[in-house]
Amino acid sequence: MDSVTNPFANARSPQDKKEILMQELRNQAALQNARALLERVNEHCFEKCIPKPGSSMSSAEDTCLKKCMEKYMASWNVVSRQYITRIQKEGQSGNAFQ
Repeated sequence: MDSVTNPFANARSPQDKKEILMQELRNQAALQNARALLERVNEHCFEKCIPKPGSSMSSAEDTCLKKCMEKYMASWNVVSRQYITRIQKEGQSGNAFQ
């Protein structure tokens, strides 16, 4: 097995393994968050901008969908940054997850 199929292949110590595992968990969480974002954008913006789906989208529907997605993703980014800041502050003060 190489480091692509076994992320622990290059780990030299228990601390290395811990760091690799934490990075893998962060990667999985990021992937899950990205999937959730896309699902929510699809649900929200599609319902808002395309009330009567057909074989093609009108230019108004296309514009609405693009703007809706941009706004939704910008809002998601603001919320995510604030959440990360809060978690970091709590982690530094020792109150994380309480």
